[in-house]
Amino acid sequence: QVQLVESGGGLVQPGGSLRLSCAASGSILSIDAMGWYRQAPGKQRELVARISSGAVTTYGTTYADSVKGRFTISRDIAKNTVSLEMNSLKPEDTAVYYCNVVIRSYGSSMYKAYWGQGTQVTVSS
Repeated sequence: QVQLVESGGGLVQPGGSLRLSCAASGSILSIDAMGWYRQAPGKQRELVARISSGAVTTYGTTYADSVKGRFTISRDIAKNTVSLEMNSLKPEDTAVYYCNVVIRSYGSSMYKAYWGQGTQVTVSS
């Protein structure tokens, strides 16, 4: 079993900053990718940012065009955590943000994607 615990999020004014964090725990042999997705009301879930080691997902750091230059993703390999620093927030960044981690568990030969419970980010004056 793998558990993802998210923290951060909340209400912020336009131009403000927030930091999201996600910690993975449980049966973790290897982590390929850690990242964040978001889903706004009436819209599909979209990738915000992701860091990948390239085992089963595309290697490197990826950002959605809409957040480039404003958001920064970082990963602590030793702690199995991923964070998203969000600056210059805009009302259109309002969404539920989900942590996503691609993990290979002990006793398994395959990687599997896990999702956090989601955390609300609201950008409004």
